[in-house]
Amino acid sequence: MSGGTAIVTGASRGIGLAVTAALAAEGYSVTAVSKGGSAELKELAETGRVTSVLADLTDPQAPSAILSSLKEVDVLVNNVGAVRPRTGGFLSVTDEDWAATLEVNLLTSVRMTRAVLPGMVERGSGSIVTVGSVNAVLPDPLVVDYSAAKAALASLCKSLSKEYGPKGIRVNTVSPGPVATALWLGEGGVAESVAKATGADPKAVAAGAAGDSVLGRFTRPEEVADLVVYLAGSRAANITGSNFAIDGGLVSTL
Repeated sequence: MSGGTAIVTGASRGIGLAVTAALAAEGYSVTAVSKGGSAELKELAETGRVTSVLADLTDPQAPSAILSSLKEVDVLVNNVGAVRPRTGGFLSVTDEDWAATLEVNLLTSVRMTRAVLPGMVERGSGSIVTVGSVNAVLPDPLVVDYSAAKAALASLCKSLSKEYGPKGIRVNTVSPGPVATALWLGEGGVAESVAKATGADPKAVAAGAAGDSVLGRFTRPEEVADLVVYLAGSRAANITGSNFAIDGGLVSTL
């Protein structure tokens, strides 16, 4: 499918930016969707293979607006997401918190997928790759609502793979552990938030998270992007309904 068209959400930084760059390098024409853009995304757009589109995907009308300028979509990468550490525990998480977490981490993917599927069905082909999290199978009280949302997202993708596989559409999930992005390591990120709540050093918090994995380090965004691009394309033509962990061995499996 190299040379096709792709949409990447949450594309302005981190994993989304890396996926956008990797798909463009493979020859895809990429529509990079983000809420506010970034200098790095603007630089990618100047290559001619990337079109930056500003949209708030918590707006139910946003997906149809994005699709209105595209004739067809070969690949959708659902990457948009956000996490807020709940250092006050489960009882500190309000209904509004739950609704906001589910909106960003589940419903944005529901709506984008719903928008691209009719065209994919009509052509009889397509690939959808959704970026989840190891927290879908490694629930953590520190991110209780995020964990639940990512578990729901993984279940959604498995259901979609069963319904749309016979129609020529593959649906897979990539589940990273801690990734070296601003979400974990930046200002206001997980490491800093946990450090403030516990009196620890943010670097020590990050080092502890990295040390929980077998390989002892954070995953790089480019490594996640390589896996996403592989699953998106024809080399993975017989892979669907699968959830790939990329976590340095963080999750113990049989």
